Amino acid sequence: MDPLAIKAALVAQLIQHLEQNIAETEQAIASAKESRDNESKSSAGDKYETGRAMMQIELENNGRQLEKTRLAKQDLLQLDLLVAHSVVGLGSLIYTNEGTYFISIGFGKLVLAEQTYYAISLASPIGQVLKNAKVGDTVSFQGKVLKILELH
Repeated sequence: MDPLAIKAALVAQLIQHLEQNIAETEQAIASAKESRDNESKSSAGDKYETGRAMMQIELENNGRQLEKTRLAKQDLLQLDLLVAHSVVGLGSLIYTNEGTYFISIGFGKLVLAEQTYYAISLASPIGQVLKNAKVGDTVSFQGKVLKILELH
C-alpha cells in the first residue's frame, strides 16, 4: 500500500472512531437532559437539588467532550495528505525501528492491513521529540532510541 493510501485509510478510520464517539456523547447528553428534566420534585428538596446538580455537571462534562471530539474531527479533515515531508510535521507518516507513527490527532493504536500505526499529535510528548526530525535521525523517548527509517 502506498503512503498516501495508508494516510487516507488511517484518517478514515480515525473519523469513523470520532463519529462513533460523537454519537455516543450526544446520546449521553440527551439521556442526562431527560434524567435532569424528569427528576421528581416529590422527593426531599435537597435530594432533588443534588440530583439536578449532578445531572448538570454530567451535561457540562459531556458537552466539553463533544466539543473536543468535534474539534479533533475538524483537525483531521483539514490535514493535507499530499504534502511531501522532508521533516516530521503534521500529516507525516513515520516509520521507525520501534513502530510506525501518523502525526495527526492523539488517538493511539490503529491497525490497518495487519500493520500497527500510532496516531499521535505533535503536542504529545513523543510528537515533540519527533517534530522536525528527518530520515536517518535518531531520537530518544522513554529510554528507547528511535531511528527514523522512512518519512512520508
